[in-house]
Amino acid sequence: MIIQTVRRRHGLTQTELARRAGTSQPVISAYEHRRRDPSLETLRKLVEAGGERLHMDVVPPETEEPPPADAVEHARRLLDVLTLSDAIPVRRRSSELIAPRLVSR
Repeated sequence: MIIQTVRRRHGLTQTELARRAGTSQPVISAYEHRRRDPSLETLRKLVEAGGERLHMDVVPPETEEPPPADAVEHARRLLDVLTLSDAIPVRRRSSELIAPRLVSR
């Protein structure tokens, strides 16, 4: 998506971007349609050929809630989960077995 976004933002065709980056249009198409994955260096080269600069940042992962501080907090979280599960509608299934009719010829 990054390659396609940069290319479109600058009004370039796949062929124009490929020429600027020194590759072919089918390669650009393969990257944009996720049939191939560019290396980081190739991605940087394609983004720069499109007129932009690739900037990467390292951030810690989004973490889940920290563990409960005490039994009361643990109980509150459990109650939240159980309340949520009660809110999910139940789909009743028919007790009758529905199967295709088999006919031999």
